[in-house]
Amino acid sequence: MGVDLGKLVEAKEIELSSLAGRKVAIDAFNAIYQFLSIIRQSDGTPLMDSNGKITSHLSGLFYRTMRLLEIGLLPSYVFDGKPPVLKEETIKERQAIREEAREKWKSALRAGRIEEAKKYAQATSKLSEEMLNESKELLEALGIPFVQAPSEGEAQAAYICQMGDVYAVGSQDFDSLLFGAPRLIRNLTITGRRKVPRKNYYVEIKPEFLELAKILSDLKITREQLIEVGILIGTDFNPGIKGIGPKKALQHILQKPIKEWAEELEFSINPEKVKEIFLNPEVTKDYTLKWREPNQDKLIEILHEKHEFSKERIENALEKLDKSKSARTQKSLDRWF
Repeated sequence: MGVDLGKLVEAKEIELSSLAGRKVAIDAFNAIYQFLSIIRQSDGTPLMDSNGKITSHLSGLFYRTMRLLEIGLLPSYVFDGKPPVLKEETIKERQAIREEAREKWKSALRAGRIEEAKKYAQATSKLSEEMLNESKELLEALGIPFVQAPSEGEAQAAYICQMGDVYAVGSQDFDSLLFGAPRLIRNLTITGRRKVPRKNYYVEIKPEFLELAKILSDLKITREQLIEVGILIGTDFNPGIKGIGPKKALQHILQKPIKEWAEELEFSINPEKVKEIFLNPEVTKDYTLKWREPNQDKLIEILHEKHEFSKERIENALEKLDKSKSARTQKSLDRWF
């Protein structure tokens, strides 16, 4: 979910092709949850092999990563570790939401309301340890580096970006900005045509680019103040203050720092503890980002032999990637003549 800064920050819509040659650290949990949510059958059932094993995450991870590689973007993925203690309440709430959605999904299916059923099904996605291990195995076969964060994946991705090892962080959540990511790209793993829920038409979703320095300049605040705005709205680590939305939160923080609102506003969690999570998150400096050529035999073993993906489609995707690389190499050589 993350903090809702959408009404305060202005995102710049960009073309996916404009990211050619860029390295991006993608929030793995964020992306895989999207794949589990979106890649489903018409009644909301996730993709499965003949053994009943869910494969939506593998399908999304393979084809989306191949698409990014095809345009010349170099993705890496950052996986969450142990969440901060303050996130426990949010995790419990999400579990409750999933259970409620699951019951509504079953009810809609029994009543034959298929489109409604799919809507509820998308909120039931649960990421298991097996899925995470499968995702890492697939990335290894793709030659894509991944980093295991000690705690929040977005914090680790932001740190990698701060170090200059990647150009931007890829995530749907604005939390990356609070963690200090210099640049954030949203919609990276869902770019393309998407059907509007309960509507009979499609929209084109493009990547959105946000730059932390520009946001702070436009709002005339510091990053610490942006964090305080987020705390008033509500983050994964604290509930927001009732009746305070993004714009009102900004007005409050422009008037005085959050610690001076303690007597007037009722904080269920000490805001200074939440600030500490964003300002000094637990990250590892021990990571390596190295991209390799995909291992076709291993990919066919994982996707085709184990999970019954079309061998022809896998081979076609790899062939398409090779052609795109050859075209980019030729284009680079042409510049010299």
